[in-house]
Amino acid sequence: MSEHHVTTEARKVVTVLFSDIQGSTQLGEALDPESLRDMMSRYFSEVRSIIERHEGVVEKFIGDAVMAVFGLPHVHEDDALRAVRAADEVRTRLAALNDEFTAIWGVTVSVRTGINTGEILARERPRGESIVLGDAVNVAARLEQEAEPGEILIGDATYRLVQDAVTAEDTGPLTLKGKAAPVPAWRLLRVAAHAPGWSRRLDSPLVGRRRELAELERAFGRAADHRTCELVTVMGPAGVGKSRLTAELLSGLGAHARVLQGRCLPYGEGITFWPMVSVLMQALDIGERDPESEARRRMCELVAEDSAPGDDAARVADALAPLLGFGAGRGIQETYWAVRRLLERLAARGPVVVAFDDIHWAEPTFLDLVEYLGDWIRSVPVLMVCQARPELLEIRPAWLTAKENASLIALRPLNAPESDTLIRGLVGDAELPREARARIAAVGEGNPLFVEEILRMLVDHGVLESRDGRWSVAGDLSGVTIPPTIHALITARLDRLEPAQRAVVERGSVVGRSFWWGAVAALSPPAGRAGVAASLQALVRKDLIEPDRNVMWQAVRAATGRG
Repeated sequence: MSEHHVTTEARKVVTVLFSDIQGSTQLGEALDPESLRDMMSRYFSEVRSIIERHEGVVEKFIGDAVMAVFGLPHVHEDDALRAVRAADEVRTRLAALNDEFTAIWGVTVSVRTGINTGEILARERPRGESIVLGDAVNVAARLEQEAEPGEILIGDATYRLVQDAVTAEDTGPLTLKGKAAPVPAWRLLRVAAHAPGWSRRLDSPLVGRRRELAELERAFGRAADHRTCELVTVMGPAGVGKSRLTAELLSGLGAHARVLQGRCLPYGEGITFWPMVSVLMQALDIGERDPESEARRRMCELVAEDSAPGDDAARVADALAPLLGFGAGRGIQETYWAVRRLLERLAARGPVVVAFDDIHWAEPTFLDLVEYLGDWIRSVPVLMVCQARPELLEIRPAWLTAKENASLIALRPLNAPESDTLIRGLVGDAELPREARARIAAVGEGNPLFVEEILRMLVDHGVLESRDGRWSVAGDLSGVTIPPTIHALITARLDRLEPAQRAVVERGSVVGRSFWWGAVAALSPPAGRAGVAASLQALVRKDLIEPDRNVMWQAVRAATGRG
């Protein structure tokens, strides 16, 4: 068989978007063929631009319909939210497009959209074309057909992945062509800007983190007592409790410090300084709709306070205004300097704590800014707390090393008693049967987020029921699986692995939950066996596998000549 006929296949969980122009037949009657072509080309160009901005792939244009896939070629943990945001943006953009269409051609268009998440089989040829097959595709198409003009219908799996970022109405089960049973669906109303699709319950009890919390409190004490800048990076895999630990610190500070918070976004335009934009708006106590004059006035007041005549308050305001959307951007060093000056003036009044979340998604320029602030802020009490996944060290291996004022707190999974304590705390005063707690803890593997999501899934699916202040098991616990939210996190992480590391994980999973070097090597092709040990070590460093010191770790050490 010739090379151009070779096809690769992969199963992936993706989010599929179908969008169709309603009433295209009437448009064809109202417009001549050239005008219809020009109008459709304009519409498709805008749709493609929006989808690709959210890092989706336009799989095909079918007549007047668009099919897009989010999760190809690479899976993201928020693919469902990206698809929903793209669909909502298309709906918003269509209002402006219709003004244009009316002015030029005297017509308007309306669109209906269906979105669904599920497993598909992607067949890809060397030339780049692909075929996406699976029930998830069919359901997305059927949801689009059920939608009214201007509506966006999303499947239940998609809704579970975006529910904290959207306002949606339950349509009730829909009878879809080709489906044996009615399908749950939701009517999308609004999408919150920059909100995560699902978020941690930060009111859940903090369990097993006393030592780490004490380290953060000591860092704050050093910053406050010695009037210096301290940097702490809280690192651990998704869901292990970085945000919960930081929230506990911030809530405990009370009136002892001014707290400012920012969060890095995984993608988008103009996101380089987005975390600092949030910090500036909180520091200046302004909102997105406040005019430039008010923002400048507050910046000048803050920077100029208690300073000598002729201070450079206006210069600081000029450099920071572009971050807030006013005026043209300045040079990077000017921006860094202005941010530092503002934080120094704020900290001159009292201790300041700046918390930056998800810096593993940060642009290099922003990471440079954090290091600059740590190096150059002097004689004022500032504590910067950065939350990051281990992926940060893949792009910044020497992150904050060899700095006297920097430290790293690595969060590990909870042990079995701690997981049980967390579960008891999550269900409040009600008693959960011991077998249910044990099953949830086993599947959750010591990750607080996993435990929370499993518990929520069991309640949503009716497996656990609360009656008269007591929980009872109403379904089969043996079939407890990983919730879609957690599956998205894990799949996205695995998808970013180098091919050799991904192959090791896949071959290890064939062996079982526990596997050893020899078994993985035996399942590997001869040419790849020499690299198995190095891949295992890389996976351990990335916290994707947990070595058993008596079995796997000794095998890895022996294979590399160290044991």
